[in-house]
Amino acid sequence: MKKIACILMLGMLYTFQVSAFIVLPDVITDNMVLQQKDKTTFWGKAAPGKTISITPSWNNKIYTANIDKDGNWKIAIKTPVAGGPYQISLNDGELLVLKNVMIGEVWLCSGQSNMEMPLASWGKIKDYEKEIANANYPNIRILKVKKTINSQPQQDFVSNTMGWQECSPKTISDFSAAAYFFARRVIKDKQVAIGLIDATWGGTVIESWTSAEAISKVEVFKDTVAKIQRTPASMKLTNPNKPTLLFNGMINPFLSVAIKGVLWYQGESNNSRAYQYRELFPLMINDWRTKFKRPQLPFLYVQLANFQAVSQTPVDATWAELREAQAMALKLPHTGMAVAIDIGETADIHPKNKQDVGNRLALLALKKVYKKDIIAEGPVYKESKVKNDQIVLSFQPSGSVLKTCDGKELRGFAIAGEDKKFYWAKAEIHGNSVVVSSNEVKNPVAVRYAWANNPVCNLANEAGLPASPFRTDQWPGITVNKK
Repeated sequence: MKKIACILMLGMLYTFQVSAFIVLPDVITDNMVLQQKDKTTFWGKAAPGKTISITPSWNNKIYTANIDKDGNWKIAIKTPVAGGPYQISLNDGELLVLKNVMIGEVWLCSGQSNMEMPLASWGKIKDYEKEIANANYPNIRILKVKKTINSQPQQDFVSNTMGWQECSPKTISDFSAAAYFFARRVIKDKQVAIGLIDATWGGTVIESWTSAEAISKVEVFKDTVAKIQRTPASMKLTNPNKPTLLFNGMINPFLSVAIKGVLWYQGESNNSRAYQYRELFPLMINDWRTKFKRPQLPFLYVQLANFQAVSQTPVDATWAELREAQAMALKLPHTGMAVAIDIGETADIHPKNKQDVGNRLALLALKKVYKKDIIAEGPVYKESKVKNDQIVLSFQPSGSVLKTCDGKELRGFAIAGEDKKFYWAKAEIHGNSVVVSSNEVKNPVAVRYAWANNPVCNLANEAGLPASPFRTDQWPGITVNKK
C-alpha cells in the first residue's frame, strides 16, 4: 500500500494505530485513469471503526462506507463518459484529494518480454531516441507493476512508477513500447484518455499467468498447483515459471479495477509445448474473464513474430505450431490477433519494430472494440479445393484485395501429396484466391503457408497487413505429445 494522507512514522504505516489517515493502493493515485461508463471500486486502509467518504468532482455526490475493525473499506462508484481532469476527495476525518484524474479507457497489458520490452533501457526499439523525445501525450497515463510472484492470490501490488504517471519523455523510456504505440494510435481516433497497466515478466510461461482454480483443471499441473497452494504466502519464491504464481502476484490485485480490455504478447516460452497451448491459451482467456467478472472482456494479442535461422527446405517447426495454437484462440468471441510474421528478426527474439506491433493491436481495438469501419487484419485462410494438380485457396473477408507486401512473386507456400513430403510451391493470386502448385507434386492434398520458425513470406492485403501463417492439413506436429 502507498501512504497518501500524512507523514507517519514508518513503524505506524502498517499498524494503523493512529486516529486519521488513509492508505490507498498504487492503482488509486493522482493522474489515474478510470474506465468510463462503468462501476469502479475504490478501496484501501484507514482508521478502524470510522466512516470514510468519497466525493468525485464530476458529480459532487458523496459516497460513504464504514471502515471495519481491520481498517479495510471499499466503495463502488459509477463513472461518467470520458472527460477530465477531475479531483476525487476522500475524507475519514482528514482530507485527501486525488488530482488530475481522467475518465477514459483502461487497458491491462501483459505477457512476457516482447510486451515488457521498453522503448529504451534493454529494449532500445527502432528510433527509440526520437520516439522518446516525441512522447508528449499527457492523456496517456502509465502504471508499471513490479515483478512479483506468490503462492497465494494477493490483494495489493507495488508499482515501479509510484502510481500513475502522465506519458512524457521523462516517464516513458522504461515502459512497454508495444503498449505505448497502441495507446498513441488509439488516442488519435478516440480522443479520450488511455490508461495502460504494464504487468509483464520476460521469459515466463502461460500457466503461471493463470489462476489456481483454472490451471488445476489441466491434469499435468494438478499436483503442482496443490503443492503451491499449501505454500505460505510469506515464503520467498524465485521461479516465476510455476503454475499460478504470476496470476497471484501481478493480476489478482487488479480484479477490482474496471478495465476495457487486455493486450497480450506471450508464447515464446511455451513454443516447445505448442499443442498444449491450444488448451492453455483459451483456458487463461476465459479464466481472466471469469475473475474480472467480465465475460465479454476484449482480449487482443500478438501472434509470434518470425525468429531464428531461415530454413532452406519446408520443415516442421515449433514456432509455427505455436502460432497455429494462437490462431485457434480466435474461436473465442471478443478476441483479435495482430500478425507479426513480417517484422521479426533472425538473430533477436525481441524485434525492434514495436511500432507496427502497437499499431496493429490498435487497429484491432478500433474495429472490434470501438466499432470503427476500417481494415484491421490481413487475409485469413478460409478453405481449399483441389483442382487437378493445383490447390486453390480462398480467404476472408471475401472482398479483400490480395497482394504481395513487396511487389514480388508470392513466397512462403509449400505443397505436399499423400506422402506428406512438402516442396516449395509456385503460388499465384487470382482475385481473392491463391492457386498453388509444384512440378514435384502431381496429386497434391495439402498446402502450408509461412510454416517455419522464420518463414520468408509476403502475402498481404490492400492495407499492407500480412496474412497469418496456416496449413490445410491436420497431420500431427512435432509438439503433439509434449506436456
